[in-house]
This record gives sequence, C-alpha cells and structure tokens, in this order.
Amino acid sequence: MISSELKLRSLTTDDLSTILELDQTCFGGLWTLAGYQRELESPNSELLGLFAPLSSIKLLGMGCFWSIVDEAHITILAIHPQYHRQGLGQALLYALLKTACDRGLERATLEVRASNIAAISLYEKFGFKTAGRRRRYYKDNDEDALILWLSELQYPHFQQTLDQWHTIVSQQLSEFSWQLI
Repeated sequence: MISSELKLRSLTTDDLSTILELDQTCFGGLWTLAGYQRELESPNSELLGLFAPLSSIKLLGMGCFWSIVDEAHITILAIHPQYHRQGLGQALLYALLKTACDRGLERATLEVRASNIAAISLYEKFGFKTAGRRRRYYKDNDEDALILWLSELQYPHFQQTLDQWHTIVSQQLSEFSWQLI
C-alpha cells in the first residue's frame, strides 16, 4: 500500500485564500479575511495547516490557538468534510498541543458546541475535561458551548503522554494510508 504524504506547517499570508475556502466549507464563514490576517500577524497566535500535495483540496485542515499568559486557547480545529474520520483531527490537535508545550504554555482550553459529539470525543481522548458551559454561546442557533480544559502541559508525565499520542496518531494515519512528514 502506498502512503499519501501529509505535511503540517505554520500557515502564512500566502495561504489566505485556502484558509478562507476551508473556513467557508467547515464553518460557513466564521472569520473574515481581515480576521485571519490578524491571526497570521500576531505573535500570540499559532495557525497550523495540514496539506497533502497529491490532493485536489489544497488545505485539508487547520488549527489555531491564542497564547494568553500561560494558556493555549484553541480557537479553531477544522478538517475538510471529505477527510473526516481519518485521523487528521487527531494529528492537528496533537500538533497544537505539542506547539503549546514547546511555547512553555501550561494549560489548554477551548469551547465546543454541546451537540458536537465527535469533537467532544476527540478532545476527551486527549485528556480534556469539561469545566463549564457557556449558555447560548453560538449566535447562529443559540446553542450552548462546553468549556473544556487540559492542565499540566509542562509536567513530565504530559511529555510522556505526548510521545504516546504521537505513536497513536501515526498509527491512525497509517490506517488511512497517510504519512505525516
């Protein structure tokens, strides 16, 4: 079986059109061009993208977090619908958490739609715990958001957990003929 290459890298202003395409596909236009431009220019923001050179879709997934004091506030985790359930979300979440650790951040947090069972399951698999609820957080339908937290990113046991996740993510990707390079 031949593996398809999967590349993970920081996004740049050269990627803005593909970022907007993925945003529109996944979120219906959550952020604007100016919003993404600000993210790319901010030293407190990390915006990562997943690319497969042989795919007709340029940007398969993206993730973003804001570095706020000692925490990573994950603002976006998006995988193109054609590539759901192939381990790409796991790979991207792993990369965001690894990057947060490398930046010296101690915790990670995010909001997720209360009805998004697949996303909640992914976050829980990576150790996130529900810490609260934001009532009517999503303005498109007044849905609640769950607030999830992951602590102790700088503890030695978390570094070991990251190593384990790297192995798990790599195995999951290989099951779908992906190879992260």
